[in-house]
Amino acid sequence: MDILQTIIIAIVEGLTEFLPVSSTGHMIIAQNVLGVESTDFVKAFTFIIQFGAILSVVVLYWKRFFKLNHTPVPEGTSALKRFLHKYDFYWKLFVAFIPAAVLGLLFSDAIDAMLERVEVVAITLILGGVFMLFCDKIFNKGSEKTEMTEKRAFIVGLFQCISMIPGVSRSMATIVGGMAQKMTRKVAAEFSFFLAVPTMFAATVYKVFKLVKDGGTEILVENMSTLIIGNVVAFIVALLAIKFFISFVTKYGFKAFGWYRIIIGGVILVMLMMGYDLTIM
Repeated sequence: MDILQTIIIAIVEGLTEFLPVSSTGHMIIAQNVLGVESTDFVKAFTFIIQFGAILSVVVLYWKRFFKLNHTPVPEGTSALKRFLHKYDFYWKLFVAFIPAAVLGLLFSDAIDAMLERVEVVAITLILGGVFMLFCDKIFNKGSEKTEMTEKRAFIVGLFQCISMIPGVSRSMATIVGGMAQKMTRKVAAEFSFFLAVPTMFAATVYKVFKLVKDGGTEILVENMSTLIIGNVVAFIVALLAIKFFISFVTKYGFKAFGWYRIIIGGVILVMLMMGYDLTIM
């Protein structure tokens, strides 16, 4: 990849990673429009630049990420419960992270095989888009629940597993998981961002480990400047995308994203019918 291709792909990653529109679907289009060959490095690149994207969440919500719970606990509370109370934020993220971590390790090969089927991405983009046209009506918009309990966090984690189907969108699955428990759109979206940090970080580390294990250390070293540029661009763009999304979805809901998903899925299907050899990064 040249510098321009690197920047464009990083922009696509930063824009779509936290929006409920499927970054995978956009990567398919971007890769083929730019004429980028799907090499081992390119596949690794799309995962590694997620680090820049998740760093934007930490920076934007740094007070939440580095603030411990110092509210008093009842006398006689066990040491374990006091510990979990103090590190409440991290504990709930861990609880939500468990389902995807377990299923991801167990079905890694099956997920990769499904990822190679571009028609699956297109169809799930369209189906998910249709669902998003009505999700504001399905869920109670007047809900005032803002507390993320352990049970709710675990259920959101289960919903996140649905995003292992390419084209579903991790963001969409987790936000819907929160709203299904009558959480407000803002709270559901913010927890989706928080959960992205351990989930995407683990996925990135796992992909880098596999690449290094298969002898790809030299590839990473040779392309270090490309990785740095990609991460910086993804960080800046994701920062802007998150701010926009929270403001937009709080005011207008998800219908616009639903129509957008339908259009992107349709574009991919048209490209397939026209004979384009679409290869997912």
